[in-house]
Amino acid sequence: MKITAALVKELRERTGAGMMECKKALVGHSGDIEAAIEAMRKSGQAKAAKKAGRIAAEGLIVIQQNNSQATMVEVNCETDFVSKGDDFKNFCKTVGSTLLHKNPKNLEVLMAMPLEGFKKTIEEARKELIAKLGENINVRRFAMVDVVSDNCLGVYLHGTRIGVLVSMQGGNTQLAKDVAMHIAASRPLCVSKDFVPAETIAKEKEIFTAQAVESGKPAPIIEKMVEGRLNKFLNEITLLGQPFVKDPDQTVEKLLKTSNASVTHFERFEVGDGIEKKTDNFADEVKQLQEAN
Repeated sequence: MKITAALVKELRERTGAGMMECKKALVGHSGDIEAAIEAMRKSGQAKAAKKAGRIAAEGLIVIQQNNSQATMVEVNCETDFVSKGDDFKNFCKTVGSTLLHKNPKNLEVLMAMPLEGFKKTIEEARKELIAKLGENINVRRFAMVDVVSDNCLGVYLHGTRIGVLVSMQGGNTQLAKDVAMHIAASRPLCVSKDFVPAETIAKEKEIFTAQAVESGKPAPIIEKMVEGRLNKFLNEITLLGQPFVKDPDQTVEKLLKTSNASVTHFERFEVGDGIEKKTDNFADEVKQLQEAN
């Protein structure tokens, strides 16, 4: 695989390592960026394994609710200018209303539904908007949370770019909203350790073991080091293990227990999360790589 300047740049952004270290790691792993990151973390070269692609596209998050459910949809466009225009905002709002009232099973079904108040489908309206605005428009994803008798629903929209829905048993609406605000700020991947994929735990354990071995300490000490680092990692990525944003002296788990509440499910959308934004100017990186060859 050709090691492009764009690939080197992405690895630099995700690890904080130098350009030549990144290029060397990519060459050594045939351009596999994930394998390169894992190897760099094991050797201690990577300063931080950041997630790539956050806020890499423009658009809006729209949340709507009624007495029985809440819905959330992300609609993307190419520029911040278009996302602030009335045409785009009205389209997003109407898609959200259609979603709330029609309960589609998946995105394909949603796109084939008539846009609320119109005869044309959402897909047809999307294509018309593309022609009018001159940008690509995409209804990317949606989530729905039902309100049942023993549940509280937490809803939080941070501006127009981050949205959270939380389903909670016990507690009250204010607590559910506070937890939703926490999720918006702290980005947990799942509710608890029980929901972390086994392969994720195994990979992190392997990395932590490789790092601990470098210390030269005895095996029993290394085992405890790995266990401690793994527990810290799991607390950082799970809702229950994180310090509550409004009161960092207690975890979210402790907060919920004091109210005899539990989070059964949550959804967090951030505009452009995971979408790689196109970058056209890599002149400096290309020049440096050419000079290094």
